[in-house]
Amino acid sequence: MFGRKRNKAIQVTKLSSLVADNLEIIGDVVFSGGLRVDGKIEGNVLGKEGERSLLVVSNRGSIAGRVHVHDAVVNGRIDGDLEVEHFLELQAGAHVSGHIIYRQLQMDCGAIVDGRLEKIEEAAVDKKVVDISVAASLPSRATEQ
Repeated sequence: MFGRKRNKAIQVTKLSSLVADNLEIIGDVVFSGGLRVDGKIEGNVLGKEGERSLLVVSNRGSIAGRVHVHDAVVNGRIDGDLEVEHFLELQAGAHVSGHIIYRQLQMDCGAIVDGRLEKIEEAAVDKKVVDISVAASLPSRATEQ
């Protein structure tokens, strides 16, 4: 508990895709790596499952739909539920209307959240790891006989 170092940094550092400010997408967006949104998306924005993804929503960007990513930096508008598996940064210009689920949160003065914040508990993840390792170390009855 005390000796463990938590990784508070965003893990993906390269933005490989861009929704420019002159672009509007209607439909779901599934991506891997990094995605920067300067334009508008009307649909769900999802990082590929099992991969570390980074979503950056600039002060000109907006998303109307559900968002599920590994890391996120928001300075624009999101109208919908936001689930961030690792690290969420809400900058001063952020406006999120919806339920937010996060593991680690940094929120700047001026950011607006119109909804509920729910922290993903580390203890639940640790308990699963402990249960699996204990079960794996127990001898099976077939080998005892």
